[in-house]
Amino acid sequence: MAIDPREKIALFIDGANLYATSKAVGIDIDYRKLLTEFSSKAYMLRANYYTALVEDQEYSSIRPLIDWLDYNGYTVVTKPAKEFTDAAGRRKVKGNMDIELAVDALEQSPYFDHMVLFSGDGDFTALVAAMQRKGKRVTVVSTLTTSTPMISDDLRRQADFFMDVADLAKTAGRPQVVRQPVEA
Repeated sequence: MAIDPREKIALFIDGANLYATSKAVGIDIDYRKLLTEFSSKAYMLRANYYTALVEDQEYSSIRPLIDWLDYNGYTVVTKPAKEFTDAAGRRKVKGNMDIELAVDALEQSPYFDHMVLFSGDGDFTALVAAMQRKGKRVTVVSTLTTSTPMISDDLRRQADFFMDVADLAKTAGRPQVVRQPVEA
């Protein structure tokens, strides 16, 4: 990882994208170890985690993670997910946090030297270019190890550095918990 220990770094985590990437690679991210890993490399200014939540559900499987992150060093940014029915009559949930992440990154940019973006979404290519014009270095964290890459080629080319989630898993991952079905 090419992070200078004199740098102030800020993490911007696209929660849905990191979740999908880590599942595709077959690991779970240990968010405590993730903070420790990056804090050991440089001065950690902020770790932001972005996700949309379905509000009318009585229980959301992501709620325990969100609460844990909120109490353990992460700035959690959420918004209500939008539910809709597609043309085939299937219920879908949409909750894109790209704009919130981009606005926060631009607003916080005077205070950090190096942005670490956890997403492979090509929509962030313009944000990475804008950060570089402001003199910031940008590391993008995603993966190339899956059969279909989870990172946009444009985003990877624009970034100063690329880190594969599979490599990050060595220090900030844990094996995926595979739950066996309970037999009746």
